[in-house]
Amino acid sequence: MLKRHFVVVLATAVTAAVVAGCATGPRPVSVADTLAAQAQLSTLNSLVAKAGLTDTLKSGGPFTVFAPTNEAFAKVPAKTLETLASDPAQLKAVLGYHVLPVKLMAADVKNGNSKTLNGANVALSKAGNFVTVEDALVQTPDILATNGVVHVVDSVLLPPVSR
Repeated sequence: MLKRHFVVVLATAVTAAVVAGCATGPRPVSVADTLAAQAQLSTLNSLVAKAGLTDTLKSGGPFTVFAPTNEAFAKVPAKTLETLASDPAQLKAVLGYHVLPVKLMAADVKNGNSKTLNGANVALSKAGNFVTVEDALVQTPDILATNGVVHVVDSVLLPPVSR
């Protein structure tokens, strides 16, 4: 009888531990959902939605997003932001300049150019633990998502103007 009681108690404890482990573990989410979950990226998240990129960043991939903070957007002249917000195609091009169509962890960055989602090249650089994309410094690297990775940066990247 004691042996049977022990087996029941042990089985109950193991089941509870497994269920608790599943319930408390973070659920992986898409790059788009990762952006939406970060309060410091709310401006970027709203612009991604306005440009119609949310569904793209929720599916497919892999993607690497260099995500400017709200503070980074505050440094952009208001007129420039107004112009972008009123032109979805131009906004999509600028936001696409922040996205690589590959998953690139900070440790894997090599000095050189990488092609962005909008087809332009961005300069990536790494010195020790510091990673930059163009003139933007990666402040928080390697926020994992189910379809890629997000790196929080301190500046908005503006693609070169076509002539």
